[in-house]
Amino acid sequence: MRDDYLQNALKVVQDANLLVNLVSTRVKQLRRGARPLVSSLEKLSLEDFALREIAEGKISYILGEPELPAQTPRRASGLLRGNHSPHVAPVTPVA
Repeated sequence: MRDDYLQNALKVVQDANLLVNLVSTRVKQLRRGARPLVSSLEKLSLEDFALREIAEGKISYILGEPELPAQTPRRASGLLRGNHSPHVAPVTPVA
C-alpha cells in the first residue's frame, strides 16, 4: 500500500477506522470481479486502487445507525455490552 495514496484518501475520509472499512469492502468487491473506477499505467494492488478511488471521489459511503441488540444486558461493572460502532453501508461507485 502506497503511503501517498493513503494520505490522499485520509484527506477525504478523516476517520482512519472508517477508511479501513471502506478499503476492505471495496477490495472484496474488486476481488469478486468489479472493475476499478480509476485507470493506472502502473501495476497497483487492489488496496491502492481502492485508496485512489476514495481519494478521487469515485466512491461514496453512507453511515447507518448502530445496530443494538433487542435486549441490552448490563455487566456487573455497569457498562453496556454489544457492538456500538457505526455501521458502514456497502461501498457504491459514484455515477
